[in-house]
Amino acid sequence: MDIEFPVPFAKMSGTGNDFIVIDNRRVLVSRKEQSAFAAKVCRRMFSVGADGVIFIEKSEKADFSWQFYNADGSIAEMCGNGARCAARFAHAKGIADQKMCFETLAGIIEAEVFDNDDVSLLMTPPFDYRTDLTVDLDGRQQEVFFMNSGVPHAVLFVDEDVDIPVKKWGRILRNHEMFQPAGTNVNFVQILEYGGIRVRTYERGVEDETKACGTGAVAGAIFAAALSKRNSPVTVTTSGGDTLTIVFELQEDGSAKNVYLQGPAGIIYIGQLLADALK
Repeated sequence: MDIEFPVPFAKMSGTGNDFIVIDNRRVLVSRKEQSAFAAKVCRRMFSVGADGVIFIEKSEKADFSWQFYNADGSIAEMCGNGARCAARFAHAKGIADQKMCFETLAGIIEAEVFDNDDVSLLMTPPFDYRTDLTVDLDGRQQEVFFMNSGVPHAVLFVDEDVDIPVKKWGRILRNHEMFQPAGTNVNFVQILEYGGIRVRTYERGVEDETKACGTGAVAGAIFAAALSKRNSPVTVTTSGGDTLTIVFELQEDGSAKNVYLQGPAGIIYIGQLLADALK
């Protein structure tokens, strides 16, 4: 096994999305071991437990690069809240200055860590907008919007978020043929009277509702602004009750550019992973 125990880590939270963050510049966990390692340490009650694992690695193009794995061990191109946590971790460890850039599979991400430990990301430009989709959910036709905001996201607008069967409908859409082969994350968005939105997200790779999703908040905010003619910034209330701020320039065709995701990124605790974490 190409793992050097003990493995130091930080447990971090970005508005309820929790992550295990590892400084892997010295290659404590080899690339071939990372997927299985992530799936095992993300198990709640049996190991540390998290929505995903972030490996901070060396880069020749930026301050650092990352490898991001979902809780099931699948690799993801991007994770907004994870990226904010990675930036806070890198700054706290002296890997990068307050303003930094780092490599992801979705492209180079720019970030800034503020003195209050909020982190702002300049997201990669969203693409693959689709606004003419409908799907049958429990016998009724539901309008669905779609974009790739770093990873694929379907968006459904709902009047109330209390009785929405997020896991059931999320699983149907996540595996729907129109989103294959990659599948999609699924967001249930309620437009609030004061101008913000509330978002509940079923995350691909976690295969359940999570407390927050940064790229999902971006998708929900852009579509909400385009449909309701609301202006940036859009405040997003997550399932966990925290808020994210999405800043962007909305274009006439409903697309957006210069998209920023901002919110808190907390270092909850630090520790060392031992071999028993993988049992």
